Amino acid sequence: MARPGRSGRVLAARAEADGGLGLGVVEAALVFEQLGRHLVAGPLAWSTLAPALLATAGADGVPVVGGVDLSGVVDDPIVVEHAADLGLLVVLRADAVAVVEAGELADPKPLDPLDPLTPVARYQDLPAGRPVGGADVAAGFRARATVLTAAYLLGVSDAALTVARDYSLEREQFGQPIGTFQALKHMMADMFVRTNLARSATYAAAAVLDDPAAGHVERSVSGAKLLAGEAAVDNARASVQVLGGMGFTWEMHPNYLLKRAWVLETAFGSATSHATAISASVAGELR
Repeated sequence: MARPGRSGRVLAARAEADGGLGLGVVEAALVFEQLGRHLVAGPLAWSTLAPALLATAGADGVPVVGGVDLSGVVDDPIVVEHAADLGLLVVLRADAVAVVEAGELADPKPLDPLDPLTPVARYQDLPAGRPVGGADVAAGFRARATVLTAAYLLGVSDAALTVARDYSLEREQFGQPIGTFQALKHMMADMFVRTNLARSATYAAAAVLDDPAAGHVERSVSGAKLLAGEAAVDNARASVQVLGGMGFTWEMHPNYLLKRAWVLETAFGSATSHATAISASVAGELR
């Protein structure tokens, strides 16, 4: 049998990534960037990726799906986002993926969320659930979810820049828009650079997931999450500063952007963990 050409391998990889819906990771990342710009709430990455995972396990129909990543060491109570709305919970571990029905979960203990649009609940432990994949499935799911989360954070970063820019052109001080002040120009120039670095890294990582022959998968994924997370947090902070006294008001848009950035920066690996992974990968090549 003839081996498929590069385009055939790309299409096969996309079909595996999206469950045959006709969208690859690149297209999904573009959608998630827009979701992030508008702070759309919900377990978006889990609900987007779970249908293909559950289809392979013979599931009929997919309810609202959330998840929790337990790939690291978990000593504290487990925090689940949007727990009250879930029909299924995907439990992602380092060596396996399992699905827990909502009816199997104990009554959650609600917590005060950091992000008011992301309700959270606490569980002391979780049922083992029904296995739907091993280590390879878990790694693939985690990589795609990481890139989609990076794309969402990219949208947050870009939204923060837009809010700061628009306000600086409208707000006047000493008879002129504050956007003409050199200090704010420098601040927003830095925001622009951070956003576009994150965009380049995120799009590249999505392309590598669609065609793994195009680059180093793990390093691309970690680079995207690292740069997008830093861009979202730093730009949201800068947006708060540009808006001044208004920006520090909790009900203002920059605060919602900052809180969502804080929440998602830790999802599927923090900046520190991804920086460490990149460092280890480069050091391994040098050795």
